[in-house]
Amino acid sequence: MIFEVLMQIYHLLLPILIIANIFFAITVVFIQRKNPISAISWLVVLFLLPFIGFFLFLIFGQYYRKEKMFAIKSGMDHELLRLIESQVEEVKIKGDITTDRWSGAIHRMALLLLRNNQAIITVNNQIKAYTDGKAKFADLVEAINGARDHVHMEYFILKDDGLGREIMNALTKKAREGVEVRLLVDGVGSGGLPKHFYDNFNAAGGRHAVFFPSLVSYFNYRVNYRNHRKIAVIDGETAFIGGFNIGDDYLGLDKRWGYWRDAAVRIKGSGALVAQIRFFLDWNYASVDKISVDDRYFHQSALPPAIPIQVVSGGPDTRWNPVKESYLKMINSAVETIYIQSPYFIPDESITDALRIAALSGIDVRVMIPCQPDHMFVYWASHSYVEQLLDSGVKAYTYDNGFLHAKTIVIDGTVSSVGSANWDVRSFKLNFETNAIIYDEKIAEEFKQAYLDDLAYCTELTPEWYAGRSGYFKVRSSVSRLFSPIL
Repeated sequence: MIFEVLMQIYHLLLPILIIANIFFAITVVFIQRKNPISAISWLVVLFLLPFIGFFLFLIFGQYYRKEKMFAIKSGMDHELLRLIESQVEEVKIKGDITTDRWSGAIHRMALLLLRNNQAIITVNNQIKAYTDGKAKFADLVEAINGARDHVHMEYFILKDDGLGREIMNALTKKAREGVEVRLLVDGVGSGGLPKHFYDNFNAAGGRHAVFFPSLVSYFNYRVNYRNHRKIAVIDGETAFIGGFNIGDDYLGLDKRWGYWRDAAVRIKGSGALVAQIRFFLDWNYASVDKISVDDRYFHQSALPPAIPIQVVSGGPDTRWNPVKESYLKMINSAVETIYIQSPYFIPDESITDALRIAALSGIDVRVMIPCQPDHMFVYWASHSYVEQLLDSGVKAYTYDNGFLHAKTIVIDGTVSSVGSANWDVRSFKLNFETNAIIYDEKIAEEFKQAYLDDLAYCTELTPEWYAGRSGYFKVRSSVSRLFSPIL
């Protein structure tokens, strides 16, 4: 009896789903015309998986609403634009920055990011690099406890565990003392928190907002366009940018993952003001409680010249792909070494070609990925792209000492990038990301040395290693690669 009812439902829904699949196929062709590879991938999904493909497109294929959704978010303050225009002239003509780091290709990279992403160049920053969560979060809690005027934080993941509660207690304490505290989290990354998780924080005067919140508890259909950034700004003077989310696993306390290898930086100087601008824009998009521009948020004491940095942000609200373009420019600017770490490595053709050309040109190119997956399809697809690069001389490794979550690139021991952006389509186009580009030999050398130290805990991936994999491994990698443009 039940089987007959199910068959009746099946026959009733079948023509509806077929029509819906045809409609979405037409939509994909016209909406995705600028990206034919992604369009073809969606057509494969829709016609090979006629039932679940329909629902997958509803969840993941939200490109058709992007321009309308982010029309407001893409606007920038006029004063900021004028400042950027003046900085272009300074870098091109006045030559106030006269170190060797700003000559040739690196100079042009800074100018590229200034023009296409409005990434203001600040030259008076003190930077501290982190590769371990305990040190990073100890300093973050200390900075929160020392806040005098305001604390602004946005994180993709906030968990209700030991570290999550420690951070919330520190924020609640400062709010109770009269410090302005604002916390922005993502609706998917921080979904599923207890109903009363923010009660004490709100009662103390803290304010929180959720980026694209779930309409129904534990379910959010907007898988694309997530706020993947991890930023904290204290008093407009200190900022933290990197890959660490807030949870015990980022301290290496989750037995499933073991030691957690990640990367972040603390910025003291004008770079913190650029991170502040980023927070303002994201908060005002997500919250009805708008922040108005006030000198108290952007006032700093005069600081001497120190480390130049650019804070680069990308997402579906940007015209181009500044995060990917910064990676490309760094690869193309290298003359000796390129060291990359990423938990997700699904490069598009432009990145793949750039790495291949660099390796064939005699540059020491190395890519490090995790030895275990947290997203299975992405992990399998990553292996297919790594294997493809080996013939050109690229060296690749899996990190075996826990989980690798760092998103870094270091070139020539002189310039480094650290932040929230992975080496995949989602970070390049679909999620909101922020990286810090640091023009300093000392910081670059720190990240480079950490990379070399990690090699002691790695397995090198060679053509022979891949040849010895099982047929099941190879099938999974090949199939996952087919869907990589939409992962």
